[in-house]
Amino acid sequence: MIDDVNRTTLPQAKEIAQAGKLDGIGLKRLVEAGTLWLKANQQLVNSLNVFPVPDGDTGTNMLLTMQAAYNEILHSDERNVGKVAHAIAQGALMGARGNSGVILSQLWRGFARALDNFEEVDGEILIKALVEAKNTAYKGVVRPVEGTILTVAKDIATAIESFKGKPLSMEWLEKIVFEADLSVQKTPELLPILKQAGVVDSGGKGLFIILEGMLRYLKGQSLETPTTSIQPITAMNLEETMEEIEPGQDFEVVVDFRPHQPLDLDRFYEHLSQMGTSIQVGEGDGMYRMHIHVPTEKRYEPIEYTMSLGTITKVAIENLLAQMEEKKNSRPSIEFPPCEPGKIAVVAVSPGLGLSRIFASLGVNAIVEGGQTMNPSTEEILRAFENLPTDQIIILPNNKNIILAAQNAASLSVKNVKVIPTKTIPQGLNVMLRFDPDGNLEDIASEMEEAINEVESGEITTATRSVEINGVKVEEGQVIALLNGQLVASASHLEEACFELLKAAKSEERERITLFYGQNISVDEVHQLAEKIQEKYPDHEMEIHEGGQPHYQLIISIE
Repeated sequence: MIDDVNRTTLPQAKEIAQAGKLDGIGLKRLVEAGTLWLKANQQLVNSLNVFPVPDGDTGTNMLLTMQAAYNEILHSDERNVGKVAHAIAQGALMGARGNSGVILSQLWRGFARALDNFEEVDGEILIKALVEAKNTAYKGVVRPVEGTILTVAKDIATAIESFKGKPLSMEWLEKIVFEADLSVQKTPELLPILKQAGVVDSGGKGLFIILEGMLRYLKGQSLETPTTSIQPITAMNLEETMEEIEPGQDFEVVVDFRPHQPLDLDRFYEHLSQMGTSIQVGEGDGMYRMHIHVPTEKRYEPIEYTMSLGTITKVAIENLLAQMEEKKNSRPSIEFPPCEPGKIAVVAVSPGLGLSRIFASLGVNAIVEGGQTMNPSTEEILRAFENLPTDQIIILPNNKNIILAAQNAASLSVKNVKVIPTKTIPQGLNVMLRFDPDGNLEDIASEMEEAINEVESGEITTATRSVEINGVKVEEGQVIALLNGQLVASASHLEEACFELLKAAKSEERERITLFYGQNISVDEVHQLAEKIQEKYPDHEMEIHEGGQPHYQLIISIE
């Protein structure tokens, strides 16, 4: 784990910049620098979400992928650059999360393949490595989309060809970073949905930031103070900061305040970065929320500092280690059906305890916790089924951003593994109705895949920012409805958004409506809503189940 920010020294950076070649130690330092800079700008990348929903996790996914990659070489003094590159690629592969993380791992895989067992990298080898990185990443995606991280990798590989024959120098990395930035800025022209949302591609931006971090290191610039970034308070995901607590950071401090004068974000971040890590800042209606992890002796410093800037309206201090221990000890058990040798077992990704229990009742043998805002890694998915006493496995990702990681896990196993590309929870539940543990794996997987589109999937959540997409105008804080992953409505109230969703799904042509309610809605609210839905659709079967999912008040299955 990277817990000593900017520990690499300027003399080492100068040595690398002036060497004309890059060895394993140099590559290690550059990877460390890129990871540190991505960590500092994690929330900036997260904020580049096309839809205004609380799952802008590209920055988090790419950071966790890079941290897993760096952890493979953390204690290594290997100078053979090929061996170091292969270790990085292996770490990235196992730690890959989300589509952006998987593609990033494929870039490292191709890069390592080109280096093979070379002791050092010169200019000619670097060009080949960047081209192979791009080619491997494109091959790893069934339907490559331009205007994404893939395009940025391609533009870098094309641009650096002009340096052929020149000795390797810092100028190469300057060119790479410049072209990456240029490519990112062009992504909205290649992908119309980005232009509608007014953002650049988040994966491409993440790749640019990693490369920029490497360049900043060689130039002796800070890797601690992030590029100014702020997000709506409603988009702040403080739960994910509990996933990995840095050594020595014992307390979580959250402060709501109203500044006396316009907030200087650069200066604000700079001061906070001297106190702790996991810094997030959100803003809404003139009020700011500051989140940070700090060591015990500094737990009051963020409060005192914020008080000097404005009026504090709310403070929360939590002991992180106690929280982690309580979370660990309070996990309730789920009763899974027995898994027998020779039969088919199913692994499903689930975002909530209630949904996990439903999956288990339908025959799922193992659950991987995850979903929106918390994409599991390739290694976590692999671990879920590797120890099951059968070699016939079916995986249900239940999220479009987890399918690639699931396919990665399948490719790494010696077992016979089929990934059913379910993109939603309702799809996952519906395909389980076709499951037969005693059947032929190929036939059962085929039947389950046929059932994917038999159900309409709805989601109700709260908008994290203002935007207009596909003719739907959304204001931050409104309730929004998504149908099969597409934004279809925005409203002032949950009930209105729900009925707009049912209308868009042509529910009158269906027979059953099932509501899976999340953590941020009361049981009474759900039952009142269900009664009104039943009045509107009196001939439909209505079901209500506790889902337990975060952020999304309702997941709706329309069959």
